[in-house]
Amino acid sequence: MKKFISKAWLKGGLGLMALAMAASAAAQQKLEPLSVRLDWTPWGIHGAFHLAKSKGWYEQAGLDVKLEDGNGSVTTVQIVGSGDSFDVGHAALASMMIARDKGLPVKAVAPFARRSDIGVLVPVDSDIKGPADLKGKKLVYTAGSLEAPFIDAFLAEGGIKRSDLELLNVEAAGKVTTYAVGRADAVVSTIPFVIASVSERRPSRAISFADYGLNMPSFGIFASEEKLKEKRDQISRFASVTARAWQYIYDGHQDEAVKAIMEQRPQARLDAKILRGQIDALYEYFGKPAKDERIGVPVPADWEEAVKTLRSVDVISDKLQATDFYATDLVHPEKYDGMVSK
Repeated sequence: MKKFISKAWLKGGLGLMALAMAASAAAQQKLEPLSVRLDWTPWGIHGAFHLAKSKGWYEQAGLDVKLEDGNGSVTTVQIVGSGDSFDVGHAALASMMIARDKGLPVKAVAPFARRSDIGVLVPVDSDIKGPADLKGKKLVYTAGSLEAPFIDAFLAEGGIKRSDLELLNVEAAGKVTTYAVGRADAVVSTIPFVIASVSERRPSRAISFADYGLNMPSFGIFASEEKLKEKRDQISRFASVTARAWQYIYDGHQDEAVKAIMEQRPQARLDAKILRGQIDALYEYFGKPAKDERIGVPVPADWEEAVKTLRSVDVISDKLQATDFYATDLVHPEKYDGMVSK
């Protein structure tokens, strides 16, 4: 009798397991695939993506999201805009605007960091307070990066030019290290990324380009016009869930985002303290949402200002209007306020 019961229980248990597996497989088949190219190797700005995957929020929205790390915003924009490899991209949106002006059919969907995060990092005890103080100093930057076209305009705000200082051109991967070990007086880069990365070795503070009339949207989601037609609903769900995830993070769940990044990118050997520092530093660049709006929803005034900034340094023409650079009515985080963790 015991053997019979055991066998019956085992058979029933296996049957239930098979049903569960079948149900799971069916559920997976219903998920719509969405491929995403990120801007860079793992860092704090990716917190919402990894958290949403970790908690199963994309799945709850009917999406099977695949995230691939990148090697620069400019490259991500080119890859997403010119091919079928990815449905969506995440990058510095000024790079996307420059590419669109040159004919690449891409549009912003969800700008998360609405204030430009580009600026100059200097040691906390440095006498450099603004662009004028860079005279005679050594400034490290990357010639092919997004920041390069703005350097002259930034220096001009202090009444100086390139010949008044030493500009050291370094590959993007080595720029932070060059500054951190003291081979330069200052570095031009993404402020939240660098300030957290070098804090232990060389405590630093930031001088933002935005404070000198050079503001524009920073990191956010974009897609090609073709994908916006083909997968508009999926992209809308993805952007909305991600926007909701950012709100969740800044409601006091920063450490959950750090944990999610580290769990999903174990090979990167990330430092939890640096990731947390980056997420905290990013907060001020998200800006206050417009009245009755949420994180990730495009704000028209931001794009008007961005067009003005980019035209002032001659990186875009006057052939497009501000509204030509972003899509509307795609980001609805309120639809996902009831998301639960798996």
